[in-house]
Amino acid sequence: MATSVRATSDGSPPSSRSAPGSSPVNAGPRRTDGWRSKLYRLDTKASPYAYIAPFFLIFAAFGLFPLIYTGWLSLNEVQLGTHAKWVGFDNYTQLWHSQFFWKALRNTFTLAVISTVPQLLMALGLAHLLNYRLRGRSFFRVAILAPYATSIAAASLVFVVLFNPDYGMINQVLGHVGLGNTNWQSSKWPAQIAISAIVTWRWTGYNALIYLAAMQAVPADLYEAAALDGASRWRQFISVTIPSIRPTIFFTIIVSTIGATQLFGEPLIYGGGVGVTGGTDHQYQTLSLYMYDKGWNTGELGQASAVAWVMLLILLVIGAINLLIARSNRKKIGG
Repeated sequence: MATSVRATSDGSPPSSRSAPGSSPVNAGPRRTDGWRSKLYRLDTKASPYAYIAPFFLIFAAFGLFPLIYTGWLSLNEVQLGTHAKWVGFDNYTQLWHSQFFWKALRNTFTLAVISTVPQLLMALGLAHLLNYRLRGRSFFRVAILAPYATSIAAASLVFVVLFNPDYGMINQVLGHVGLGNTNWQSSKWPAQIAISAIVTWRWTGYNALIYLAAMQAVPADLYEAAALDGASRWRQFISVTIPSIRPTIFFTIIVSTIGATQLFGEPLIYGGGVGVTGGTDHQYQTLSLYMYDKGWNTGELGQASAVAWVMLLILLVIGAINLLIARSNRKKIGG
């Protein structure tokens, strides 16, 4: 049976109509477009989480899990090769009554002070000099960073030779000026001064470059206005530079204090065979060395974990103080 197709009145071909119950011709593309839109929305929502997931996975494996596990060990009596025994806060109580723990805490504080204060003051002076137009500025900027690139072992061994009580150059120079022979290892303050000299030598240039970057961000109009008022370079440094880079100074103080709290390599190598105990009388044993001594020399992993958590609490207190100072500073400048 033949079917006839009649044209419409305007000459256009007639529209095709599907029979009742048949599916539309474009149902397939519409279904495909729906899946594509769903995949696009899913990709838009899930992609950011997929990008940051590696960081959180690595942090959970190497940061969060060791932290939680160390906290659990600090509440147990654990010896190397033995099972853990729950003791609660006994490890912290033993630390509270340990004279060596308090001596390590005092040594950590004094080393932090005598290494951080001179270091940051010299870094400020170097940055101020490099902020002016000098010949060979690029060379000096690279040169002051060379100590930071030197390994802790190499720098410590050099200073061990310099501060040797028998043939060291420091004692030879002091002997020429009549200060006598100083034992830089067995005495408390000479040993701590020698260790702080290693820390100061390694980190002064690094902090100087941080200060230099902050100084270069200070508007030149402030210096020009101060010069028009008759301010000398020293007055410009005190009244313009220091207030402008105050947040950077706070940052370096906190970072240097945290680094001094975790001081380990310098006193360990400087002391040689008695470096772990901080000398024969624990005269320069830091909290990090005390934790290592408890964990691997005496095998008391529970107490070593307790020391680690005490160090964490100290760092949290330092961070809280930094936050309070930063807020106070923003209120003063009206931020």
